[in-house]
Amino acid sequence: MSIATIGAFAIGEYPEAVAVMLLYNLGELFEDLAEDKSKKSIESLMEIRPDFVNVNKDGSLVKVNPEEVLVDQIICIKPGEKVPLDGIVIEGSSFLDTSVLTGESVPKEVKENDEILAGMINKTSPLMVKVTKPFAESTVSKILELVKNASNRKAKSENFITKFAKIYTPVVVLIAVILAIVPPLIWGDFIGWLYKALSFLVVSCPCALVISIPLGFFAGIGASAKSGILVKGGNYLEALTKTKVIAFDKTGTLTKGVFKVQKVNAVNISEEDLIKFAAIAENYSNHPIADSIKKAYGKKIDSSSILKNEELAGLGIEAVTNENTILIGNEKLMNEKNIEYVKSSDIGTILYVAIDQKFAGTILISDEIKEDAKQAISSLKSQNISKIVMLTGDRSEVAENVSNTLGLDKFYAQLMPDEKAKILENLLKNKNKGEKVAFVGDGVNDSPSLALSDIGIAMGGLGSDAAIEAADVVIMTDEPSKIAKVIKIAKKTNRIVKENIIFAISVKVIILLLTLFGVSNMWQAVFADVGVSILAVLNSLRTLKA
Repeated sequence: MSIATIGAFAIGEYPEAVAVMLLYNLGELFEDLAEDKSKKSIESLMEIRPDFVNVNKDGSLVKVNPEEVLVDQIICIKPGEKVPLDGIVIEGSSFLDTSVLTGESVPKEVKENDEILAGMINKTSPLMVKVTKPFAESTVSKILELVKNASNRKAKSENFITKFAKIYTPVVVLIAVILAIVPPLIWGDFIGWLYKALSFLVVSCPCALVISIPLGFFAGIGASAKSGILVKGGNYLEALTKTKVIAFDKTGTLTKGVFKVQKVNAVNISEEDLIKFAAIAENYSNHPIADSIKKAYGKKIDSSSILKNEELAGLGIEAVTNENTILIGNEKLMNEKNIEYVKSSDIGTILYVAIDQKFAGTILISDEIKEDAKQAISSLKSQNISKIVMLTGDRSEVAENVSNTLGLDKFYAQLMPDEKAKILENLLKNKNKGEKVAFVGDGVNDSPSLALSDIGIAMGGLGSDAAIEAADVVIMTDEPSKIAKVIKIAKKTNRIVKENIIFAISVKVIILLLTLFGVSNMWQAVFADVGVSILAVLNSLRTLKA
């Protein structure tokens, strides 16, 4: 552009010379504004970094650097302040704004013993929190690291354009020099051919491609971030468009991962009493199943009345109180103690309860399917995902029930982590050329599968650090429907990038040919570069509306 401007001045084409620089700078202004708009979607995440932490020292609060706070120290988070570190509430209750992490606008209520994550904002009341992770390992620190590295992982088209521009630019300048020198030696008219050469330089400038393509992917990452989805690079946005097979973990991914009493079948006893006896027997257990029973009972248990509480490996629990002997466990326990019982046909975890050697009933405990899981599967199928499977360590009948409810294509049950990885390897081997296989999980045991798949997607809201680290895409909420959302954003991003490439190259080729034949002038050349750049940049911004 500089050569073209200087050349235009040299041959007396002053209006064109001014127009080239003026419109070029106008194009640069539009590009800067567009980039700033895309950055704001991501920079909102960068603002979650805390400036200080109120640490409780000898009864008074002292402001210290977040990186200096140790695990198990007590900190105070006042209303309006960001949660600086991951921790557990030990005093107080409040509502937290989680929108920066999850994209959700509804405040989350927290109370004593609830876990809170760095980056949330305390809205209503002071909270005393026990720190569970140092700053370097906190949620906010991990997110900041992901955001910083996202732009380094470029899509193939971004890498191609970068390499293309390095070769293309010197070649174009050389052609322009030849165009300005060789034809005049044959046909004369040096000024006319120099003008054509300068116009050729302007129109062949690759700004529209070099700017709009990275900007398109950047805007796609920004649009995802606004929806509570962290994509670790443009290359993963590109890969998501080619995804045809998705394998889901079950617990914590398609289901809530929280056991809940779903059904109580009492025999010769009230349902309330059955739950009460079950809660007494499970009083000393920290197992999630025990927690669900105690939560269903909802009252305080008098521990002093429990004379004996013995866990029977692989069977269940035997508890003796002042008045009763309680057995709770599986069918094997009933058979072991020679108790006649009625076999339950319910699907889930069945607990058989006997009181004083008499069968008292069953309690059905199961994991709940997430509210949007069915919608997620339906949306994925509508986006031409050809195969959706579930890999789980749970029992076959439980897996079959979830699979049938959600309409999955296939399920694999009772799997160990290494068996999940083997099935995923088979899916990768049997895919068609160019297709991608994604795996969605949330636990530590999912890390090998997340790393092995073409695209690893972690449910990051409550997911393990290992899963988030191994994944390529992190869903900051626990909503599987966001997977369909990020694929939609990826497809729109790639479509817009292709539109920009076709549009920019088409216009430039047409104007170049017209310039060589003397039909167009530098004004058309300026439009072919600056005008096309502006239109391509504005087109890229459509990605933010995904």
